Amino acid sequence: RYTLDEFGTARRSAVVRGFIDALTRGGLGGTPRPIEMHSHDPLRYVGDMLAWLHQATASEKEHLEAMLKLVTIQGVEENIQEVVGHITEGVCRPLKVRIEQVIVAEPGAVLLYKISNLLKFYHHTISGIVGNSAATLLTTIEEMHLLSKKIFFNSLSLHASKLMDKVELPPPDLGPSSALNQTLNLLREVLASHDSSVIPLDARQADFVQVLSCVLDPLLQMCTMSASNLGTADMATYMVNSLYMMRTTLALFEFTDKRLEMLQFQIEAHLDTLINEQASYVLTRAGLSYIYNALQQHKPEQGPLSNLSSMDSVSLKVAMAQFDRYLSAPDSLLMSQLNFLLSATVKEQIIKQSTELVCRAYSELYAAVMDPSNEYKDPETILHRSPHQVQALLS
Repeated sequence: RYTLDEFGTARRSAVVRGFIDALTRGGLGGTPRPIEMHSHDPLRYVGDMLAWLHQATASEKEHLEAMLKLVTIQGVEENIQEVVGHITEGVCRPLKVRIEQVIVAEPGAVLLYKISNLLKFYHHTISGIVGNSAATLLTTIEEMHLLSKKIFFNSLSLHASKLMDKVELPPPDLGPSSALNQTLNLLREVLASHDSSVIPLDARQADFVQVLSCVLDPLLQMCTMSASNLGTADMATYMVNSLYMMRTTLALFEFTDKRLEMLQFQIEAHLDTLINEQASYVLTRAGLSYIYNALQQHKPEQGPLSNLSSMDSVSLKVAMAQFDRYLSAPDSLLMSQLNFLLSATVKEQIIKQSTELVCRAYSELYAAVMDPSNEYKDPETILHRSPHQVQALLS
């Protein structure tokens, strides 16, 4: 017991001296170079200090095991744990001071996050070698991990609150704003650094959920506020582009399924708006909008449809001539907003589904004109194309 106390005290001094030398003087003959020469590179600086301590802790445990390998009395393992704890305790203060300096200098969200993951990794690794024997050292590393994590989330929250302070107007091409692009780049860097970290799965998942809610919720709010003064089609286009960018960014990473699903629902809601707007745009310019509305509002008790003003044969024939021009060149009737969409697939989907709505409107009109109760004479001369033919031309 006495020998172990003396040994522990001697080794504790030696380890502290070795750590300070590694920081300030480097190895024999200057190789490796002093760790503090890399203090301008926070990640390397913290990583080098932790790597040195990891190696030193493992060596101290090996020294003790070698020294006590012939001792047969019970409780040797507990003795080893206690002495390793005493030896490593000496380096806690110089380590804590230096890591705190790095963290409090706020080197940016991404670096803070990488440092936090690095501390978590070494806590996990060192406790794997020495169990909980180096309790003070492990507590110090855990405290620094929690501090870096706290300042990282503060940094993200600050970024998010700045987004809400000065909401930009959407750009003329209705694409994502520069604030959105910058924030998504930041999110991408954070998630990518996390992806490569060697941290248990459940801890990674908990972090992801927190990071996403910290960044995405204010981002969505910013986009909604930014688009609030736009017209219906402009707003839907801008929101689809912004949500599409968010979805594309998140799709590259794990643990984002719930968020992806939520973004997809929001995209679809805005797509419905664009589909209806495009169908309405076509019907108006192809001469069917007024006729279709009159048809929708007509009730059988009002008498035949052909008796309504602007629903007589002549008016319908004029409208059909205009509709034929649309059928010969359907691409000429596209809302300008559709050309601003970032996704070609989304654009095709809107054209396809809005065309289906146009075909459905024509089918209803065709059925009404062919219905004898509406008293149109020679209805085939008024609408000379069947709904099937119209659909074939438009598809």
